[in-house]
Amino acid sequence: MIDHVRDLLSVREATDRLLAAVSTLDNAAVTEPSRLPGWSRGHVLAHLARNADALVNVLEGRPMYVSADARDADIARDAPRGLREQVEDVHDTAEGFQRLGAVDADWSRTVELRNGVTDAASRVPFRRLAEVELHHVDLGIGYELEDLPADFTFREIDFLAERFTGHKDVPSLSLTTDADRTWTTGGADSGPLAVRGRPADLLGWLCGRREGTALTVDGGLLPALPPL
Repeated sequence: MIDHVRDLLSVREATDRLLAAVSTLDNAAVTEPSRLPGWSRGHVLAHLARNADALVNVLEGRPMYVSADARDADIARDAPRGLREQVEDVHDTAEGFQRLGAVDADWSRTVELRNGVTDAASRVPFRRLAEVELHHVDLGIGYELEDLPADFTFREIDFLAERFTGHKDVPSLSLTTDADRTWTTGGADSGPLAVRGRPADLLGWLCGRREGTALTVDGGLLPALPPL
């Protein structure tokens, strides 16, 4: 069951971890490449700040972004900023998201995100948590998928397995961790491929952060997943 209050607390804790780590960098480090192709660390931090603003828009019933081009332009504009400005922006926009989350509201209502995607308002804090946690890893500053809280890792695998369920470009898959927790996903009619590995490796493959070389597969080759 989704608990938006708990998730808002998790978002605050994850944001504090990220800001503490980023605050040890310097201006030069912010301009260095992140783990996301074509993005510097400054791009990642700018995206996190603008995403907080965008999710405020969602919760207040406005379009998440004016347009895809405007989203990309805002990130490109803010990416070259120095460390202090980046940290302040991520902090201040995160606080704005938290303040709105504390307002009494109908959290069961349906909200609209990008590209016509809809979800319950109560799931928005977890979506923000995924942004903070995974992009902390993307910064490449010592926080790895293995460092993610276990509860988050399993919930994000839940989310991604649900997202790929019935997908015409994803074969039927059975995903199992080394602790024998299992998910099914995919949509092709052929027999399921059995994929096994550590939670961090399964998550990394599902979210496009790892190629899946550490996973074992029975019944065929590990498929290439479509972009999220």
